[in-house]
Amino acid sequence: MQHVSFDEQSTQQARRYCADELFDSEVYRRLADIEKNDAHRNILLEFSAQEKGHYEFWRSIGGECVDEVKLWRARLFVLMRRLLGLTFTLKFLERHEKSVTESYRGFLGKISDERLRKSLQKIIEDEEIHEKTHMQGINEKFVSYVGFIALGLADAIVEITGVHAGFLGVTSSTLITGIAGLIVGISAAISMASAAYVQSKHELRTNPVTSALYTGLAYIIAVVLLAAPYFVFRSMSNAFAISIITGVLMVLGFTFYGSVLQDKGFRREFLETTSLLFATAIATYFIGEVIGGYFGIRGIFG
Repeated sequence: MQHVSFDEQSTQQARRYCADELFDSEVYRRLADIEKNDAHRNILLEFSAQEKGHYEFWRSIGGECVDEVKLWRARLFVLMRRLLGLTFTLKFLERHEKSVTESYRGFLGKISDERLRKSLQKIIEDEEIHEKTHMQGINEKFVSYVGFIALGLADAIVEITGVHAGFLGVTSSTLITGIAGLIVGISAAISMASAAYVQSKHELRTNPVTSALYTGLAYIIAVVLLAAPYFVFRSMSNAFAISIITGVLMVLGFTFYGSVLQDKGFRREFLETTSLLFATAIATYFIGEVIGGYFGIRGIFG
């Protein structure tokens, strides 16, 4: 490629793009190294080669751009893939593509050489189309069950937090409150798993037994985490606060995970679920106060 001179600002900008593309190429290569599915591995290697070509383009403009610290961070994406799955990892990598593409379009205005312009337009096309097309070839079975897991977690967090809040008005015993949460939660987990089984049979996209297991297991995990503070702390207020914080963190986690997988907005869904969590807690607390006061049992079990 012929040499074309750019001003210092444009050269530094090209060097940043160069480092980004080299980083992406390295991430895809490392992901391919641990991928057992041959079809998925080939797609990842193609991604890596594509990004390496983009790196060569930007290096021709900005010069050498190897950032060893940034390349080391590629290991974090390997860890992400192992913990959260390939689809989530690739979707997470893609989240910045829109802004990158717009930035590349802005750089087009700085290029007068027609050959360079065509090369950059091809890179923009790669970013906009090719990777999204290839993503359709990534088919992880686990992703089909994410909806069932999210359903189990969301329902458990709201329902069990409501149970705990309601018992604030009935007893000051953290042990009784924790046990109540476990009993209600395990019963509800069985009910939710049964509902997931029936739903999956009608959808015909997922295995009913697997759907039921994922839903029930997610529900029970949430129940145990929410109830755990009541077995650790003697203070009801401390146990309730830790349980609420745990619930919000779980909502944060599964909402973000789902928003990345489904290309949806994160903030609105997180706020809606969190608002429902607190509204349920407040409502059931007052219900517990009324029932405890009416029957004269407030404090009897504490």
